[in-house]
Amino acid sequence: MSTTTELAAVTIRLRPDDDVAIATRDLPVGARLTTADGELTVTATVPRGHKVAVRPVPRGGQVHKYGQSIGRATADIAPGDHVHTHNLGMDHAERAHEFGTARVTIPPAPPRVFLGYPRADGRVGTRNVIGVITSVNCSASSARIIADQFRGLGVLDEYPNVDGVMALTHQSGCGLVPDSVGGQLLLRTLRGYARHPNFGGLLVLGLGCEMIPVTSLVDGLDLPDGLLVDTLTIQDAGGIRATVRAAVAKIRDMLPVVNQRRREPADLSHLVLGLNCGGSDGYSGVTANPALGYASDLLVGAGGTSVLAETPEVYGAEHLLTRRAVSEAVGRRLLDRIAWWQDYAAAGGGTLDNNPSPGNKAGGLTTILEKSLGAVAKGGTAELTAVYEYAEPITDHGFTFMDTPGYDPVSVTGLVAGGANVVAFTTGRGSVFGCKPAPSIKLATNTEMYERMREDMDLNCGRIVDGTATLEEVGAEIFEKIIAVASGERTVSEELDLGQEEFVPWQLGTVT
Repeated sequence: MSTTTELAAVTIRLRPDDDVAIATRDLPVGARLTTADGELTVTATVPRGHKVAVRPVPRGGQVHKYGQSIGRATADIAPGDHVHTHNLGMDHAERAHEFGTARVTIPPAPPRVFLGYPRADGRVGTRNVIGVITSVNCSASSARIIADQFRGLGVLDEYPNVDGVMALTHQSGCGLVPDSVGGQLLLRTLRGYARHPNFGGLLVLGLGCEMIPVTSLVDGLDLPDGLLVDTLTIQDAGGIRATVRAAVAKIRDMLPVVNQRRREPADLSHLVLGLNCGGSDGYSGVTANPALGYASDLLVGAGGTSVLAETPEVYGAEHLLTRRAVSEAVGRRLLDRIAWWQDYAAAGGGTLDNNPSPGNKAGGLTTILEKSLGAVAKGGTAELTAVYEYAEPITDHGFTFMDTPGYDPVSVTGLVAGGANVVAFTTGRGSVFGCKPAPSIKLATNTEMYERMREDMDLNCGRIVDGTATLEEVGAEIFEKIIAVASGERTVSEELDLGQEEFVPWQLGTVT
């Protein structure tokens, strides 16, 4: 680094009144940076993606980033200091919750279409898959064996309009009480998948003695006409080998019928975009997340729906979302879910500020406040129209929220159960996530990781920091990628056949 460098050349300061800036390259000890207020000297190595202080903050004072508090100084902080876990802690100050004071109506966009699979219930699929859904973990291995008969190069070549056969297995047992919170949550999740528009056929597989029988997954469920559904129980079929033979025969009978489905032009109002992040870093809230938020606003303007999730990872930023709520009732529904999580964490001896993870911290994130402020950027600026509990059907258009854990497979399982037919997944450390039957678009927050894991990433948002593309340009690219993928373009996770093992329903409730 030269003797003296402009601060803006090697960092990003998100707001003029922020106390920290984000390093866009490694800053060595002794580096001299010029600012509007004079010059500062870096006092300790600041890795790229981490924070360097640009203003003094006394011990106990709030440290600001995004124009918001991301924590309190646990020691005096001087300009040039590396700001991280050694001198920054949680800020437990109460946040003022306003309702509907920052609503933004996204202007309508010109009509756009994607090519999808129309279903009889009016919804539109982005994929055409046959699912093997299990009612109990005892049938999980059999379901995987069945699905594996249809995996591999060339197996489905005769059926170009079938996007695969997948097993939906889980860890719940025969003793899960159906009327318990956990039983109802599992049933809602499985039934949500059963009626998902990306399924053209279903085989429901059970052992035969479980408390949630196979018929309960489809009986009374308003399944669209034309969806092929069959059931099997291992005990009645005569064991695993006999079950696999019978199941394979049933699916082979389904294949020609499911293959008759054809993609047709559909309005973007039929797209439900799940917004998720994993392996976040110091760039997540600067590049991929706000660019995805820009794309989310474009989709909302086109009549579509986007769904933010991961409640523990909006904690500390929920006040920004309540200000965007269309009503106080919607805002308070979000606060109720935050309060539930605080009680849930306390019952387990923890707190919500146990987050971020070690990987997040290595990438430059220090507190849950900082992580959450970056995470909510995925939701753009549109008003918040609805808040859903886990795996509830997503029925409102516009920008919405679903209560899910921060654990990515569990979170996205809830989103897909609710009806998300495309998922956009931002990552800074490098996630290899897939989520059948919905395609997962992986968005890299930084160029270094994108280059290192190019075969696992769909789009490089690090160009925003590199200066080779604007946030708006990358956001528009994401929007076009969403439409292309919804129309059949395969994502890298689909090319690797990922997403079957990432079906992980949230487990709660009594097991007897």
